Amino acid sequence: MGGANQQERLSGTEAERWFLAGLIEGEGSLCASIKYHPTARYGVVVDPEFFIYQHVTGRSLLERARRIFGTGRIYPKPGNPKVLVFCIDARRSLRERVLPFLFRYVYPFSAKKQQITCFAEIVEALERKEHHTPEGLARIVEQAYALSAGSKGKERKRPLQEVLERILRGHTPNIAPPSSPER
Repeated sequence: MGGANQQERLSGTEAERWFLAGLIEGEGSLCASIKYHPTARYGVVVDPEFFIYQHVTGRSLLERARRIFGTGRIYPKPGNPKVLVFCIDARRSLRERVLPFLFRYVYPFSAKKQQITCFAEIVEALERKEHHTPEGLARIVEQAYALSAGSKGKERKRPLQEVLERILRGHTPNIAPPSSPER
């Protein structure tokens, strides 16, 4: 980039965003945790979350992410206090801040395109309140399992079928009952 062409230079803020996009590609994680909850309508809650991990020496990078997103919290990773976690789990912040950022800065170049798309579908389905029906919640859970299928993290605690059975127990899709034999 020559000094004669000043148009090629990014503003400091824009450069920071592109830098953060690279950090997210390498150290970021999109998750949709599935928790059994006794007071939930169908016994299951789906919580989408966005994380960036860094060694404690890289705290300034996580502080930068928090400043750019304007939200989130930083805390020690449970079981490994030398690793810090930057987390955004508020659905509104995910929808209004994280997803637009991911689609603008990360998605075009990412190896995680499928994960980003799946995560966005989960967040949007929850915003549309699809989880208020058993079929809708079951679709969201299936997407959550698809989101983690290619990840390098730990496997899900419960098989998908077990979670779906919990959601759909006592619920029968619109199937006509068998006709009774005539006498």
